[in-house]
Amino acid sequence: MKELLRSTDPTVLAFATALLEGEDIDCFQMDVNMSILEGGIGIFPRRLMVRADDLTRAERVMLDNEIPLGR
Repeated sequence: MKELLRSTDPTVLAFATALLEGEDIDCFQMDVNMSILEGGIGIFPRRLMVRADDLTRAERVMLDNEIPLGR
């Protein structure tokens, strides 16, 4: 798995996930449970991961939809 994007905004992650699923690109959100440590204030970014083989195609989907990769 490779990191596609990193964000503290859950709406960006939800939108990116929906776009990737629409293109049949599997993705996985990491660091979702960090809210337990941070108290739910959203200071730790979450990472959206994709397979290494899908990374280039996934980056193109993000760029086409003007989603910053935040890396």
